[in-house]
Amino acid sequence: MSAPLSRNDDLRRAVRLVAALNLAYFGVEFAVALHIGSVSLLADSVDFLEDAAVNFLIFAALGWSLRRRARVGMALAGLLLAPALAFLWALWRKVADPTPPEAFSLTLTGAGALAVNLFCAFLLARFRERSGSLTKAAFLSARNDALANLAIIVAGAVTAVTRSPWPDIVAGLGIAAMNVDAAKAVWRAAREEHRDASADLAP
Repeated sequence: MSAPLSRNDDLRRAVRLVAALNLAYFGVEFAVALHIGSVSLLADSVDFLEDAAVNFLIFAALGWSLRRRARVGMALAGLLLAPALAFLWALWRKVADPTPPEAFSLTLTGAGALAVNLFCAFLLARFRERSGSLTKAAFLSARNDALANLAIIVAGAVTAVTRSPWPDIVAGLGIAAMNVDAAKAVWRAAREEHRDASADLAP
């Protein structure tokens, strides 16, 4: 087996595992978010679902041409905005009912999410410069999620002391902002790939 093919097989296995882990923890976090009324957990759970979709798409697209991968990368840039939209919906509901979430469940669920995302980021780190925008999307998602989970853990600790809904809301705002930034980075990488592919096809 050639070295490039072996690396591609390694990447396929990695993104398949990452997709499965993200899908599983989406169910956990979404259920807890609804149960305790957490804005940040709801936004983060939708992010887990988006990450699962991103990695499943990467798994399917690894054998595609550079031009086709670039187009998928542009689509994934849009998917990275989904958590921000989910947050806006959750924020509107929180303003109508400003009850703080249960602090212990918020912190514990955030810690579990951090463990999952650190593992996924570590798994994908060695592939982040390969397969262009697709792998960049997966790595940025895992990295941003780990940072977001730290914010959720801090929000849970502050909520335990203040009994205020604002730490949860601020953490959710941070999650939305990071996903907008990641979407921009993936879009730029996909555009560069598309230009390179177009240049290769030019006579």
